Amino acid sequence: MKKLQQGIRPWLTKYFALPSDVVLELPRITVIGQLHVYIENHKGLVTYSDTELKLRANNGYIQVTGSAFVLKMMLPEEILLEGTISDIKFLPDG
Repeated sequence: MKKLQQGIRPWLTKYFALPSDVVLELPRITVIGQLHVYIENHKGLVTYSDTELKLRANNGYIQVTGSAFVLKMMLPEEILLEGTISDIKFLPDG
C-alpha cells in the first residue's frame, strides 16, 4: 500500500499542480539571513537548546545549529526560531 502511495503522490503533484511539499509530506524551510528560520511540516521537536534545534521529519531529522536561539512560535507542524543560524542539515534515520 505504501508503495502505491509513493507512486500516486508524484503523479498528483504533476498533473493537478498541487504543491509537492504538501502532497509528499516534505518540510518547507524558510531562512531569512542568519536571523530567522521558519519550518513547516515537521513531525515534532526532538532537541532544543540555545545552540541546537532538532526536529523529526518524514524521512529523518532536520538539525539547525548556531547560537542565542529563541523559539518565537511553536505549533504542531510549524516552528519559528530566532538567533544566529550557522548550519541547517538533513540527517537520515538511524
